[in-house]
Amino acid sequence: MENSNVIFLSNVRLSFPHLTEPQKTVNEVTGSTRISFNAEFIMPEAHPSFAQFWALYQKLMVEAFAENAPVVMNMIAADRKLRCYGRGEEKVNKKTFTPYDGYAGNVYLTAGSERQPQVIQADGSPVDPTNSMAYQALTRNMYGGCKVNVAIKPWWQSPNAEKQYGHGIRCDLVAIQFAGDDTPFGEGTPDVKGLFGAVAQTSVGAGMFSPAPAELPSFFK
Repeated sequence: MENSNVIFLSNVRLSFPHLTEPQKTVNEVTGSTRISFNAEFIMPEAHPSFAQFWALYQKLMVEAFAENAPVVMNMIAADRKLRCYGRGEEKVNKKTFTPYDGYAGNVYLTAGSERQPQVIQADGSPVDPTNSMAYQALTRNMYGGCKVNVAIKPWWQSPNAEKQYGHGIRCDLVAIQFAGDDTPFGEGTPDVKGLFGAVAQTSVGAGMFSPAPAELPSFFK
């Protein structure tokens, strides 16, 4: 993999993570199932990493299409299905008709891979890819809204033989690291502290063989 095309996203917010288990999607035309470990990464438009992504995106388009690059980029911009980037205001909740938590006023990048991404521990060392328990333990700690550091690799997509998609821009998800807690997206975990009291302590077996009531309720008669 060319390191020159790998971009490091520092301290961005994680959204819609499919990291512990891959997301499965079925192609409506072919019926084939595609799996993907993926997520979205939210940041301010002025974030240095987004500027780096945009510069590399332009470079890839110029290399592929020369003077026609602006035309192709405009075509890609017009169809969200063809791009891995967007403005937060595009991510609208279909129930509330407002942008999802954390998106408004920001931009986002989407990245994914058919293979598990490298997971980087707090000390900077990668998790052994054969250690599934360690991988799952770390990815379960990465919730929507937390902060992460990420390595992605942008690449341009060319139309396939069946013309099922056109030219596009995608990002491979290379590696990810938990960078810190933040407000979870969505409703979060309900506060139920006031619903429960202390559990009375009883000796082992107490009440297990207590006599049946002298008379059954009328329901059972």
